[in-house]
Amino acid sequence: MGTLTLKPGLYAITDSHLTPGDTLIAAVEAALEGGAVLVQYREKHLPAAEQLRQASALQSACSNAGVPLLINDNIELALRVQAAGVHLGQGDTALTDARRLLGEQAIIGITCHADLALAQAACEQGASYLAFGRFYPSTTKPDAPAADTQVLGLAKQFKLPVTAIGGITLGNAEPLVQAGADLLAVAGGLFSTDINATAKRAREFSRLFTQHRSQFSQSI
Repeated sequence: MGTLTLKPGLYAITDSHLTPGDTLIAAVEAALEGGAVLVQYREKHLPAAEQLRQASALQSACSNAGVPLLINDNIELALRVQAAGVHLGQGDTALTDARRLLGEQAIIGITCHADLALAQAACEQGASYLAFGRFYPSTTKPDAPAADTQVLGLAKQFKLPVTAIGGITLGNAEPLVQAGADLLAVAGGLFSTDINATAKRAREFSRLFTQHRSQFSQSI
């Protein structure tokens, strides 16, 4: 899979309601055009064959843009499309198993909610980045536990890129970058039925990082 670098910036996350199959690739390409530095394919309901088709097309688009593609908790799919890695929730595949199956060069991110103990464990088990949230009410994950922005600064102790997730929009993103977020993971606040609007939002999110200069650019 090669050595990859995680850069600070916009982390675009797909959602079957926001980015249905007929617009998925165009929507992600618009996000990439706007400066997204990382993309996650999150789809748990479509048949395996359709997931493979979509993930393959996304991998091609991301590869062309020089941006890593991650798959949400599907190691087999990540291997099949040669994605850069996976993102795991606390109830998903064990991080140590994912690392063993995907190799040392894979990007493996993990959700830590607002728990520094979970972050510590993930760090020890070989995580590539730590995701915290939700910071705001989320339509894609409404039941996710709330997090305070303070955790972003405290997580710097682990010397891994820190990702903020949960209800992030252009109107509320800046405090998260100021608090220490290296990556902003965004779905609803990014994707629109208007492809031009998606690209414009991506540029605005990317501009926040140009203005504030995130703390880390972690080579993994």
